[in-house]
Amino acid sequence: MWDFSIGTSFGLMARTAPFVLFRVVVYLAIALALVVLTGTGAGVGYGVGSFGDESFQASSTAWGAFAGFGLTAGVIFFFRDYLLYIVKAGHVAVMVEALQGRALPAGQGQIAYARAIVASRFGTASALFGLDLVIKGVVGAITGIMQGLLAILPIPGLDRIMGVVRSYLRMAVGLVDEVILGHLLATRAENPWTGAQQALVLYAQNARPMLVNAAWLTGIVWILSLLVFLVMLAPAAALVWLMPGDLAAAGVALAFVFAWAVKAALIEPFAIACLLQVFFKVTAGQTPNPEWEAKLAGASDKFRDMGRRAAEWTASRFGAAQGQMGPKEV
Repeated sequence: MWDFSIGTSFGLMARTAPFVLFRVVVYLAIALALVVLTGTGAGVGYGVGSFGDESFQASSTAWGAFAGFGLTAGVIFFFRDYLLYIVKAGHVAVMVEALQGRALPAGQGQIAYARAIVASRFGTASALFGLDLVIKGVVGAITGIMQGLLAILPIPGLDRIMGVVRSYLRMAVGLVDEVILGHLLATRAENPWTGAQQALVLYAQNARPMLVNAAWLTGIVWILSLLVFLVMLAPAAALVWLMPGDLAAAGVALAFVFAWAVKAALIEPFAIACLLQVFFKVTAGQTPNPEWEAKLAGASDKFRDMGRRAAEWTASRFGAAQGQMGPKEV
C-alpha cells in the first residue's frame, strides 16, 4: 500500500524528542506572538474607535487586529531563512542520523549537534535558504512535467479533473525540499549544489512511487490537521471572548493559527520521517538517469543554474583552501 513504516516514523520522532520539543516551543511561541500582537492591535484599535460611533469602533478594532497580525507575520517572514536553517534542516539532520543507525546526543546537545551538521554541509543560513528556493523551483518544474505526461493520456474527461490533479501535486510536493536536504546530509555531499542536482534527478525518475506515497501522506496529514483545527476552536473562541469588541470571526483565524503551529511542530516532522524512508528505499542503489537529467535541464532554468552554482561553490572552497595554505615558497 505504501513504502513507509508508521512505527519507524514514530520511532524517529521518539529518538529526536529533544528536537520535537524544540519545534513545539518555537512554533507555539510564534502562534502566541501572533495572538498577543493581534490582541494588542485590537485593543489599540478599540481605544481609538472610542472617539467615534459603534460602526467606527468596530472597524478600527478589526483594522488594529489585522495590523498586529500582519506585523507579526512580516517579522516571521523576515526570519524564515533562520527557521529553515535551525529548525527544519536541523531536525532533518538528526532524523537522517537516526535512520542510519548513529547514536544521537540527548537533551539540548541534540540541537547543537544538528546545528553543527547543517553548518558543516551548507555554511550560512542565507546559503541554505538560497539552495532551498532553487530546489523548490526545480520541484515545480518536475510537477509541470508530470502534469504534461498526465495531460496526453487518452482518458475521457481528463481536462475536467486536471484542476484537482494540479492541486494534489502542489500539496504532494510540499515537503520534497526537506527530503532533498535529507539526501544531501545522508550522502555527506561535499558540494550541496551538485548533490541537490543528483537528488532531484533521482526524485524525478522515481516520481511515480514518491507521488503515490505522498497521496497517502497528504490524506493522513489533512485528516490530522482538520482534527487539530476542530480541537483548537474552543480555546481560540475563549481568547476571542477576552478581546475587546465584536471579533467572533477572529476565532476561526486563531484556531487556524494554533492548528498551523501544531501541524508544523508535530505533524510535519512525522510526514518528513515517512517521506525520507520512501526516498531512501526507492532510490537505493540507483544512479541519476541522464535522460531525466536532460529533461530537467530542458524544463528548468533553475536546474541548469545549479551547475553554475556548483562550479562557484567548488571555486570558492578551493580559493579558501589555497588562502589557508598561503603562498608557496620559491
